[in-house]
Amino acid sequence: MDMQRRNFPLVITLAAAFVTLTFGPSGSAESVPDFSGIWAHANPGFEPLSSGPTSLINRERRPNGTGNGLKLVGDHTNPILKPAAAEIVKKHGELGLSWTGDPNPHNQCWPEGPPFALTNGPTQIVQAPNKVTILYQDNSQVRHIRLNQQHPARVTPSWYGDSVGHYEGDTLVVDTVGIKVGKYAMVDWYGTPHTEALHVVERYRMIDYATAKEGFERDAKEHNVDPGMPVANPQGKYLQLHFTVEDPNVFTTKWSATMTYRYANTGQVGDWAEQACAENLFWYPGVESDVPRALKPDF
Repeated sequence: MDMQRRNFPLVITLAAAFVTLTFGPSGSAESVPDFSGIWAHANPGFEPLSSGPTSLINRERRPNGTGNGLKLVGDHTNPILKPAAAEIVKKHGELGLSWTGDPNPHNQCWPEGPPFALTNGPTQIVQAPNKVTILYQDNSQVRHIRLNQQHPARVTPSWYGDSVGHYEGDTLVVDTVGIKVGKYAMVDWYGTPHTEALHVVERYRMIDYATAKEGFERDAKEHNVDPGMPVANPQGKYLQLHFTVEDPNVFTTKWSATMTYRYANTGQVGDWAEQACAENLFWYPGVESDVPRALKPDF
């Protein structure tokens, strides 16, 4: 049993690599990049771009100028926000400063739809001929992306939305719509809201350190992460996600950000641990998480 558990992450990784190298939209191995492995990123996650409409930053800074992860106060003056959304972000920031806790889908054990889910790590991308599955370790969440298909004419909203994808050269492009609005619906750790009009486009690619360096530096500035040499995969590559968000009910314009991941495979059993959020109900001293509960039968 111990050996089975020890080798489980390796089995997933090898399976993903095999499928990636064997299948592709054109039938050739060269047409599909290999994203296999376990990838990690610090929270609160998003790396704001150096120019153009981009994600919120934390207004609370440490003495060294980096974002203070213990006090999450989103910049409600970011011009991407419409007035009502800015007011919601401002109220979340007040909670972040009060030391009374600011509820979000992560700490309340609710499903984390994209783009909030993108901050959930570690992450694995499992590639198959007609489908890509993205695994998130925290609370064992899963997203399913159908390849080379269209969204249905009428999408029934769901927690992770309806996701379709395709490859463009060395890039996996994922398009998601129909993301359900729940009690703690938000796109980031600063409480930025969304509606069912939310549309997210993700672009995943493997890059070398020279290309990844700028993303790591932006991440270190916002999240107090050591900007030193992050661990690469055995091929010397890193995974970078560039994503674009739009919701005309919340935002004044489309905006984009990145997440640049380090390789997290160590070969140890703890590389991919089971994490059931509801087993630890206390998200704040003396306060239980608002774990989803069935208040009425489904049928």
